[in-house]
Amino acid sequence: MKTEETPPSSVRTLHGRNHSNGAGFLAGIVFGVVLGAGIALFLASDRGDKIRNKLRRRIRSLGEDALEGLDRAGSRTRTELRRRQRRIRAELERIRERAKERAKEARETLE
Repeated sequence: MKTEETPPSSVRTLHGRNHSNGAGFLAGIVFGVVLGAGIALFLASDRGDKIRNKLRRRIRSLGEDALEGLDRAGSRTRTELRRRQRRIRAELERIRERAKERAKEARETLE
């Protein structure tokens, strides 16, 4: 009978480095962010205040777009809910009519 063995608590690569904690990955992310920010500042064509103003306008525009999208989604949701409500009411009315017909048939059968 073969039993399964649990893997070791730390995983080692062929080179003997321990990569189980992800610290190297996190350091790479931080380095990439710092490097990217430095390159962006070096290559920026406008002054800081112009960039901030552009950013503010873009963020405001994104916020307005998001609100418009929410309004459209809300409108579509309300329309769909009304449509479904009409369908459910119609189905309930059909069920009531069938129930009345069957009750009438049952009374006639008993008489």
